[in-house]
Formats: sequence, C-alpha cells, structure tokens
Amino acid sequence: MIIYDRLFVGGSWIEPKSPELLDIASPHDRSVIGRAAQARPADIDRALEAARASFEKGEWRLAPPERRIAVLRRFNALREENAEKIAHLISLENGSAGWFTRAGQPGLTRQANAYLKAAEEFGWEETLAPSDPSSPVRSVVRREAVGVVAAVIPWNSPFSSATAKIIPALLAGNSVVLKVSPENSLSMGFLAELLERLDLPEGVISVLPADRETSEYLISHREVDKIAFTGSTRAGRRIASIAGEQLKRVSLELGGKSAAIILPDADIEKAVAGLKFGSLLNNGESCIAQTRILAPRSRYEEVVAALKGLVESLKVGAPDDPDTFIGPMIRPDQQERVRAYIRLGIEEGARLVTGGPQIPEGLEKGNYVTPTVFADVDNSTRIAQEEIFGPVLVVIAYDDEDDAVRIANDSEYGLSGGVWSGDEERALAVARRVRTGTVTINGASVAFDGPFGGFKASGVGREYGAVGLGTYTEYKTITV
Repeated sequence: MIIYDRLFVGGSWIEPKSPELLDIASPHDRSVIGRAAQARPADIDRALEAARASFEKGEWRLAPPERRIAVLRRFNALREENAEKIAHLISLENGSAGWFTRAGQPGLTRQANAYLKAAEEFGWEETLAPSDPSSPVRSVVRREAVGVVAAVIPWNSPFSSATAKIIPALLAGNSVVLKVSPENSLSMGFLAELLERLDLPEGVISVLPADRETSEYLISHREVDKIAFTGSTRAGRRIASIAGEQLKRVSLELGGKSAAIILPDADIEKAVAGLKFGSLLNNGESCIAQTRILAPRSRYEEVVAALKGLVESLKVGAPDDPDTFIGPMIRPDQQERVRAYIRLGIEEGARLVTGGPQIPEGLEKGNYVTPTVFADVDNSTRIAQEEIFGPVLVVIAYDDEDDAVRIANDSEYGLSGGVWSGDEERALAVARRVRTGTVTINGASVAFDGPFGGFKASGVGREYGAVGLGTYTEYKTITV
C-alpha cells in the first residue's frame, strides 16, 4: 500500500486542508493499491501564494539560464535513475502494459534533452541590427518568463505530460503549479519526491492531485499568468473561454481521431505491424493513436484481414504480465464508455471483424475491454468521428489519394496521423496535404526537437524543443 498523506506545495510536504485520503484503485482487479491526499481550493491558494512570492522575489526567474539548465539536467538524471520504478507505478495505477511504460522511459530522456538543447541555444537576449544604419537607436530583445504557470495534465500518460510542461516552464524561469489527476496520485507523488531533491528555490514548484472542480478553481485564479493544458477538447474549450475572459496566456493539447493512410504500394504486413504500436499504444488510451485506418479499395480486404490477425494475436491481461500487450482501462466508467462505443458501431451498421462489447473471459474483476476492429465504416459515423480512447479501430475504404486526403481531413481533430508507402516521396506529398500537427511516415517515431500540437479542435500552441520552450516566455524590447 502506497500512501501520500501530505501535499507537495512550493517544494515542501505540508498537511492538506482536508485530511480525507482518496483510495486509488487498481484497474486490473479494482483493489485499493494506495491512498493519497487531494488538494482543495485552500491548498491551491497556498501553492499560488508561494509561486507568486517566488516569482516576484526573482531568485529563479533572474538566475542565469545556465543555472536553470543545470538543475533540470539533474532532474533528467534523477528520472533516468528511477525509470523502472516510474514505469511500475504508472502500470500499477493506470493499467498500462509494462512494455509500454518501460518503452516510454527513453522517450522521456529524449524529450528532456531536446528542451535542454533548446535552452542552451535559445536567444534569451539579442541585440538587433538597426534596419536604418543611420539611426542611433538599437533594440535589445529579451525572452523573459511569463510568470506563474498552471500546468494541468490528464491521467493517460502522466510523466510525459508533466515533463513536457514543467521542464520548459522551469527552464524559462517560471514558477509552476502542476495539477495532476487523482488517478495518478502515486506516480505524481513520486515525481514530487524527485523535484524535492533539486536545488529549486522555495515556492517555485508544487504538485497537486485534485478533481475537476478544484482544477477550474486553479485555472480561474487571478494569480495564474499562463495555463498549459493537456486533455479533452471539451475541457479545452472551457479553459480557452476562461483564459480569453482573463487574458491569460494559454496552450492546449487536446483530443485526436487520427488517420493512418495506407497507400496502394505499401507493404501491408509492415504497415499493420507498425500500427500495432501506432494505433494501440497504451491500451488505446492515447490522443495520438491512429484509430482510423484508411485503406485503398484495391487492397481493402487484405488490410482488414491483416488487422484482424494482428488484434487477435495480442494478449489482453494483467499489466505486469510480460506477455500482455493491452491492459485494462483506467476506470470502470472508461471501460463502459469504450464498450458503449463498440455497441454503437454495431448499431451504426459497421461490420464487426473481431472483438465486441463482451469483457474478456477471466478478466471480469478488472476494467478490461475486448480489442475490436470494425470494417465497412463510413467516415460520417460516430465511431469514425468521436474519440473513443480505447482499443477500437475502424477501417475506411478510399478510392484514390485525393479521396484518402479528403477523408483524413474530414474530422474536427488534427493532432496526429500516419502515411504508409513504398515510395517515401509519395508519402511525403500526401503527408503535406493532411491537416494535422504531426504526421509519421512508415512508422517513424515522433521527434522531440520539432514542435508537437494540433490543428483545429486538437489544440492551440505547441510543445517540445525550442518552439515549446518559447511558449513559456514573453518578448520584451528595450531600445537604447
């Protein structure tokens, strides 16, 4: 049993205003695996008061970038040293298969290294050459911290979402209040332990698990200068409206319903093997999952058969079983949400290729669903348009490349996507036409030095690398 009975506020563990602890349930069998304190508005007030005081004092904000870089480099090293424990905690509380949580650890290193490299090369202060050589005025352009950042993250990939925000925010000199999901109280409690070991001034960082009501209190608070949010599009719209009313800076990484376009010249076996990870990573509970599979009519049944074989070969089971590829959904309500979408797909007339709404045999005590593939899906149906957030794939036929691009773009979302082809230049040409923030070709991994974010309802702003670092700064021009 893991217990966190205090809250990490401003770099110290303090007694919460409410002594009641939340039971953290295992997605595998719904047993209690931990208990943790949850923040209330009064705790948010304390964290923001500490953050504001630290920012105004300026010890971190005005520190040389080299010092901030050194501290965050130390954090990256601490996280690497504890990678196995982090992977275990996430599997324990999220139900994510062990292969996924372990495989994600090197990605966290690459993510952090890209931010650190960007900070080393960043133009923190630059003198501009005058456009008029005869002018006696010169301009000094500075990039300064925004202020107090409210970073709000979802439950599905807690460490990745947390570090994508706190590393650049801290590198830029901001003070940060990280609001995490109650489900992640254990892994995020350990994150706070790692942050406690850094040479950070008092008040610079807080990590608070809290419910949605308390989260809205945080983002609406007058002491918050910037909101950095990852989560659902519905919640993002609400946050954007609050930020607009208060003129807060805001960045939003929201939902997705990404398309994988399999071109006629693709190697189907390789494409489907790649979609094992691109479409079904993290039990399908991923905003970047490519769950709309667009297949040419000339090879449609070949693609459907290959996907059927793939999905039926994957073991569903306990996250700590080394043979498990797909674990349980995080909560019973998420399990029922996914099963309801599977029933909806059948009602909408799609062909059920494999899977279905039944709970896998022998796993009835947990939040498990049966991985499912639908064929003969019309892109206008709900199972093709709405984010299911589970291991459910829909296969949609297209006539030619123009039709494939049209279908891929016929979505309110635009976060990710993929193109599969035997001709890289052809794949690039198609990728350039897809209205989405990230496109991978032939299963390439996402690069952390390039910007990541969404078009349309998939968000506002970008994360990763120099662009992501820049979103936590303000420009100041000094003329001399």
